[in-house]
Amino acid sequence: MKIFKDFFDLFYPKTCANCNTKLLQNEYVICTICRHDLPLTNFNSFTDNKVAKMFYGRVTIEKAYALLFFRKKGITQKLIHDLKYKGNEEIGILFGNWLGAFLAENSKFSNIDVIVPVPIHYKRRKKRGYNQVTKFGKRLSHHLKKPFIEGVLIKKDATKTQTFKSRFERFSNQETQFLLTNKTFFKNKHILIIDDVVTTGATLEACAIALFKTEKIKISILTIAYTE
Repeated sequence: MKIFKDFFDLFYPKTCANCNTKLLQNEYVICTICRHDLPLTNFNSFTDNKVAKMFYGRVTIEKAYALLFFRKKGITQKLIHDLKYKGNEEIGILFGNWLGAFLAENSKFSNIDVIVPVPIHYKRRKKRGYNQVTKFGKRLSHHLKKPFIEGVLIKKDATKTQTFKSRFERFSNQETQFLLTNKTFFKNKHILIIDDVVTTGATLEACAIALFKTEKIKISILTIAYTE
């Protein structure tokens, strides 16, 4: 099997998702140089940071965190774009393992009960073939030893992509609606909502509002990136 793998890699070498250089044997998805260039947020607090403050006065959030800064034409934008639109779900696995190991070590999210992804509409999922945060969430689930639950929180409307909308347009978009298929499923649970990028927080806020229709729940938020 190793001989076959070496032969395959010779003709179809794996390359860095950012700079396209050939990956070394111990590298995964991105090369070491690009990994060191990732703009880490390094938020010291999980309750007092830019992501958490975004929701002040909007919805009650227990904790919030993002691993990377998302900047126009930066490395994070390239990786998230490939994850979301080019089928490179290994990027989600990379960051799921990274954040999962980090959070398991510091125990900051040890009191959550379930992990719930921001859902995409079934029509978009059928067209794209996947939700970009599913494998990210499953790796978090593995490290945090908490269940990853899809299908209870769903997206009601097949809205147009918000990729090219301004921050105001995203925030004021009332079409983004979510609902619960079972309003008692998460009762008495601390839910960790996950997404790829948080910009204005409008989508995550809408998810939280839908989830708060369940009795006695708490909500925390985790994303791969935060848009400055």
